Amino acid sequence: MTPAKPKRKIIHVDMDCFYAAIELREQPELVGKPVAVGGRSGRGVLTTCNYEARKYGCRSAMPSFKARELCPDLILLPTRFELYRKESTRIREIFSQFTDLIEPLSLDEAYLDLSHLDSEASTIAWEIRQRIRLETGLTASAGIASNKFLAKIASDWNKPDGQFEVTEEALDEFLLQLPVKKIWGVGKRTAARLHDAGIDTCGDLRDKTEVELVQRFGKLGSSLFRLCRGIDDRPVNPHRERKSLSNERTFRENVTSLDEGLQKLDELILELQDDLTGRVDDREIRECVVKVKFEDFQSTTAQRAAEKVEPDVIRELLAEAWTRGDGKSVRLIGAGVRFKPVEKAGGLQMEMF
Repeated sequence: MTPAKPKRKIIHVDMDCFYAAIELREQPELVGKPVAVGGRSGRGVLTTCNYEARKYGCRSAMPSFKARELCPDLILLPTRFELYRKESTRIREIFSQFTDLIEPLSLDEAYLDLSHLDSEASTIAWEIRQRIRLETGLTASAGIASNKFLAKIASDWNKPDGQFEVTEEALDEFLLQLPVKKIWGVGKRTAARLHDAGIDTCGDLRDKTEVELVQRFGKLGSSLFRLCRGIDDRPVNPHRERKSLSNERTFRENVTSLDEGLQKLDELILELQDDLTGRVDDREIRECVVKVKFEDFQSTTAQRAAEKVEPDVIRELLAEAWTRGDGKSVRLIGAGVRFKPVEKAGGLQMEMF
């Protein structure tokens, strides 16, 4: 008789205001004041901000000038990524005391698979959060569920410094009223399309057949059909492969001509070549990519198949993307590469979504 598979126990750990929290720990005199981390120039954006700043409407990715308009007393600190990486490493070492199945999503969040452990996942999540607090002076929130989709949503439920578990018994009740904008892959545009179709919650989604959803939303429709029912079989992948590498620059003043943009692009190409050296020597490049953001914040990308960083190809891609602006000036240019999938035993390693 085949033994039953152990019940999946997945947690998503998300640090609270990670960069800002580190800065407050380093500068305790700022505790209680609105603090953000990010670019301080006229074209800078916030990387993160603490909850005092969020009360004024500040949020990550917001232009710094807008954040200062909302919160005139905002204390804006420069980013210190080496310090943040060091703290992230310390936190990952705490994770590794409980499991080897760790899938980092960024410096401040990760999935952990605890299915092989006998203890309750909620108990382990609590202990992990306490160790993080004791060893780093920082707080974390956690979501506990049977899969990655539910665990990530749950980690937002009791922020900051809390945790929430989606149990099997409460799964349907939890999902039926869950806004569709919380679903993985649903951005503002898709959320608007769903709203136009009379779909605001996962409960509304369940009234649609998979065929109907695919006809309206393409491949995303199949994902929506599964996720609104809490179905997500993606494994926690400790060896999640990098799919791309890029850098970009937001300019203090808009770039108004292609010639000027090409000059800016040359600096990005050199940076990209330096970043590739020694970091991903074992990865094969499949295409070069250029990103352009226009004065009205509309973005476009252009890509072309390539086996290496080809400056002439990247310049041509910028020219191609530039024409899509219909004369608009440009506030951001990015240059990057996408890699070929890594061949794994049993075939190519593929992402579910």
